[in-house]
Amino acid sequence: MSAKEPIRIKTISQFHALRGLPKPKHPLISIIDFRDMQKPDKGSESLVFDFYSLSVKRNMNHKYKYGQQDYDFDEGILFFMAPNQVLRIEMDNQPRPAEGWMLMIHPDFLWNKPLAKTITQYEFFDYSLHEALFLSEDEEQILQLLIDNIRKEYNTNTDKFSSDIMVSLLETLFNYSNRFYQRQFITRDKAHHEILERLEILLNQYFNSEMIINNGIPSVHYISRELGISTGYLRTLLQNLTGQSTQQFIHQKLTEKAKEKLSTTGSTVSEIAYELGFEHPQSFSKFFKKMTNTTPLGFRELFN
Repeated sequence: MSAKEPIRIKTISQFHALRGLPKPKHPLISIIDFRDMQKPDKGSESLVFDFYSLSVKRNMNHKYKYGQQDYDFDEGILFFMAPNQVLRIEMDNQPRPAEGWMLMIHPDFLWNKPLAKTITQYEFFDYSLHEALFLSEDEEQILQLLIDNIRKEYNTNTDKFSSDIMVSLLETLFNYSNRFYQRQFITRDKAHHEILERLEILLNQYFNSEMIINNGIPSVHYISRELGISTGYLRTLLQNLTGQSTQQFIHQKLTEKAKEKLSTTGSTVSEIAYELGFEHPQSFSKFFKKMTNTTPLGFRELFN
């Protein structure tokens, strides 16, 4: 099969077979060590899972591409994947001993459990690979303990409490991951402020070009794509740095541009509305009133 045609992995058992592993102890949840896996052949392959996965990887002899970014795993990195996301693997010519583990959770395992709904609220499942979580040694030990307990449950316990206990451990693992991501947003503050600067430059260039007239107000997906990061990661980054969502940030910058035009030019409100990508002046006036609690003409009068 061509690397351009993703291999769809529908079950955990199918992934075990693909990597030369014994059948999983539990058909809907499994933890595997990378040193036990059969390595992919030289070249590349693309995989699409029908289940959730999270992995801690380091010292791998291949690269992963998720979205448009490459990543080498040379230190403790945790990343998450939701069903139907594409993961491309490119083998390296220099073999190295693989380290780390992978947890796979089929959605059916969460059936009739509250986590079946709340798992979609964990934004890190929407983050791109290069937005993976850099783990400290202490953090990795905490997660390793939870992984060991989950593995112990499905390997040795088959009573009526096993499923609930494993789901509880999964929730704890996800909550710790949330905490560790928040720490990363603080410790990588310089890198995140650089993204914020790039965002402001991107919006200024957009608002000062014909793009806003031709394409309208930029969407969150457009902004994320231009910055090369996922919509979820950008949203969380902005919430931590500015207290705003991405859309709120875009609207704020658009309002600042509108104020600039109203206070420094003689253009009519209709002309400004057109220059800022609004199809109708009424839509612009409604937007401006919502953002500033005054009308465009009312704001302009403040400068006369």
